[in-house]
Amino acid sequence: MKKIHIILLGLLFLGLNAQENESNTLLLPEGSTLQKSSLAHFELDSLSIYQKVDSIITNGIKNQSFPGAQLLIAKEGNIIFHETYGFHTYDSIQSVSLNDIYDLASVTKILGPLPAIMKLVDEEKLDLDQPFSSYWKPWKRRADKRNITLREILAHQAGLKPYIVFLSEALKNNGQFKKRFLRGKASKRFQNEAYENIYVKNRFHRKMYRMINRSEVSTDKKYTYSGLTFLIFPEVVSQITGMPYEDYMAQEFYKPLGMKTFGFLPSNQNFTNKIVPTEVDTIYRHTLTKGWVHDENASLLGGISGNAGLFGTTDDLAIIMQMFLQKGIYSGKRYISEKTMEEFTRTQYPENENRRGLGFDKPYLNNSDFTLTDAYPAPEVGQNSFGHSGFTGTFVWADPEHQLVYIFLSNRVYPTRDNRNIYELNIRSTIQQVFYQAFVNAIQDKP
Repeated sequence: MKKIHIILLGLLFLGLNAQENESNTLLLPEGSTLQKSSLAHFELDSLSIYQKVDSIITNGIKNQSFPGAQLLIAKEGNIIFHETYGFHTYDSIQSVSLNDIYDLASVTKILGPLPAIMKLVDEEKLDLDQPFSSYWKPWKRRADKRNITLREILAHQAGLKPYIVFLSEALKNNGQFKKRFLRGKASKRFQNEAYENIYVKNRFHRKMYRMINRSEVSTDKKYTYSGLTFLIFPEVVSQITGMPYEDYMAQEFYKPLGMKTFGFLPSNQNFTNKIVPTEVDTIYRHTLTKGWVHDENASLLGGISGNAGLFGTTDDLAIIMQMFLQKGIYSGKRYISEKTMEEFTRTQYPENENRRGLGFDKPYLNNSDFTLTDAYPAPEVGQNSFGHSGFTGTFVWADPEHQLVYIFLSNRVYPTRDNRNIYELNIRSTIQQVFYQAFVNAIQDKP
């Protein structure tokens, strides 16, 4: 009788487990966290992969696309490839290490304000189809902006101006600081530190907001990438939550996710990790930028912004990208609803030849029809995949169809942003393709 009870209990458990698996669209259980694994675990040709990746990155370094880089690949929650290449600078003194901290540039957009916006949408504190002026009151007085929705903004479909160089407002024609905006010493009115011994007037952000509010809007509603509202989003998040934006992000996402070094202003932290430098700035800081945000607009906001400013390691990035891949859940905790994740990662305006999701970048429409040279990113990625690139040479991508996370970090702007060989050689997509093709080959090689 005891054996029968055990068998019945086992069958009940299996039945309940089967029901749970049927309702769970994830390939991973809800309690999943990333774990270390190997290429061999997935029967991939390790030798071939290493040879191809080494060749691509070595060629990139040789052509001064970047002095160094690192790469992380996760498959079904398993980190199967995590390697470093080269050095922090071309003097070959400091080797790239696995726990190095990078300036993520525009990758900030999807890992900073975007998770906050998704959470606030879940909480019905933001509505994608309400005018953004409902939350950002100055736009109510702007006829060309009052009816623009948050959905249009996040999909880069609003006709907003792509960029404003706010630094030109703070510098004289000879490159010297305008003392009413920038000072070399901190004071009661100059507390926002843009860099060592560079302090921004406390109220300068209001000038930036006014210029954004007054900027032109195109009447031709088509895809135009604009980062302007990402400078505003942190203030909107703070107004709605009643918390400083950076504190809200740390409390609601970064700390509970276990992201150890992720956040803003790493130079003010006591990390033992090395911070990878970016550009030798000859216009504004007149030194090698390291440990402070490279983006000038973000620096004028004191390094805490929604368009740039986040720093982190590949391990940190892998965690939050895996959470996105798992439709808002990680280690048994739900951060964003599945419905919201699916909506934000969906192409919003394909009829207007706009590939973008909400905040997230997406593959070209009909990307699989293109060759590697013409595709973005690799032509093999799933059409439901999503991610973002960063000006400093960073790139993150998640592919739900193939359960792949791809992270590439470099400092391609060293020593100057004029270096565009990372684009000319198509390095990031070429490496990405190596792994997709390796999985295809592994399937074909099976008896």
